[in-house]
Amino acid sequence: MLERLPDRFLNARTARAITAPQAIVLGGLGTAVAIVAGAPIAAAAAVGAVAWGVRVAIGLPRRAHGDRIDPFTLKVQWRKPVHEAQQAQRRFDDAVRKADPGPLQDRLREVGQRIDAGVRACWRVAQRGQAIEEGLASLDVESSKRDLVDVERDLRASPDDARLQQTRESLRAQLHSAQRMIDAVGDARTQLRLMNARLDEAVTQAVELSLRSAPESDVSGLGSDVESLVTDMESLRSALDEVDHPSSEGGTSTT
Repeated sequence: MLERLPDRFLNARTARAITAPQAIVLGGLGTAVAIVAGAPIAAAAAVGAVAWGVRVAIGLPRRAHGDRIDPFTLKVQWRKPVHEAQQAQRRFDDAVRKADPGPLQDRLREVGQRIDAGVRACWRVAQRGQAIEEGLASLDVESSKRDLVDVERDLRASPDDARLQQTRESLRAQLHSAQRMIDAVGDARTQLRLMNARLDEAVTQAVELSLRSAPESDVSGLGSDVESLVTDMESLRSALDEVDHPSSEGGTSTT
């Protein structure tokens, strides 16, 4: 039965919920009340089991709301890496389930939790990348470039014209922001491809480990690789969040 539980339930919090004194007491109390009420022993035991199960359910881990991964809400170029990351995660989880119960499987499950974090970071990166790309599409970068050429030409004829100088700085700031967006989108796509390659590598290692009796220490390299992957994806997500908050070094922002 435990093997059929979703992976998010296979952790210490679930164990504490199952063995919680409150759950055991509530189960016993339910059984006792049913017996006093004249219920048969089997029925009383069932009442106690239901009372125990309700208390256990309250203590089980919950999936975070509002963060369900749905690749099909994305355009195809952003959907593909998220879908591939989910497929890699499923292959990893399958390898973990096939591993012999024991320290190795327990450690692989811990690594699997970090893979879940990496896939969710991938999802957020794809969402942010698509949003930036859509924002970039609303800009007329080529027109701004042409306007900047014209303004710089006019400034050569009237170098002290304050309004021309302000227009030049505004156009430069617009183009600087646009380039930041272009660079961010390109970096996100490259990093998502790299993440999927690293996930596939992690799956291969997990399959190899699950097919042989290996001590827990053999998982340390895999755990380090996955942790590095998650850290990189979180850093990329933070960098994408900063795209809408450029520093003043690129020029004066406009409204």
